[in-house]
Amino acid sequence: MSVTNILLCGIGGQGVLTAAELLAQAAVAEGHDVKKTEVAGMAQRGGVVTSHLRFGPRVLAPAIPPGETDLLIGFEVAEALRWCGELRAGGRAVVSTLRVKPPVVHQGLFAYPEDPVGQLRGRIKGVLAIDARTLAEDLGSMKLMNTVMLGAVADDLPIAAETLRAQVVARFQARKPALAEVNGRAFDAGRAAAHRARAEDAAAE
Repeated sequence: MSVTNILLCGIGGQGVLTAAELLAQAAVAEGHDVKKTEVAGMAQRGGVVTSHLRFGPRVLAPAIPPGETDLLIGFEVAEALRWCGELRAGGRAVVSTLRVKPPVVHQGLFAYPEDPVGQLRGRIKGVLAIDARTLAEDLGSMKLMNTVMLGAVADDLPIAAETLRAQVVARFQARKPALAEVNGRAFDAGRAAAHRARAEDAAAE
């Protein structure tokens, strides 16, 4: 079994680092050697956040070599577009359709992409777009978006979806018990949305 390389990207406050930690815990729970590293930078001011996660029988370094990402998880769609060049040939991307314009766009220094999902699909084949914001809001809070995204990627991993879900629920049971049940439902909603999106993409081909 080879090493699996996952790159998570988004902006500050989206729970990118928490999602990476939960993925790492799920990989450990299934007996993998795991390493990860991250760049939080100006995260608390809406800046870019990335996390590299690698797991397998033996992992020597935490940083993913350039162009060797197997799975890109984008919590903000323009950030996913920015980082999609790190995917290996045949790599896949699961992205939230959420759009958040950074300060440099509001200041007129840069333009926000008009159709970032379309541009992603123009560059790589395996793109799954999830409306994580709507799913999270339907469950009561935008803060559930990162759990929705974990559910959306659950069937793209060499880890059992049930293992990852158990890590999500256990984390909240330990820290915020009142939120454990709704996070379990957010995970399920993301997973179901990914199934629907895959079916729709297959029908359109």
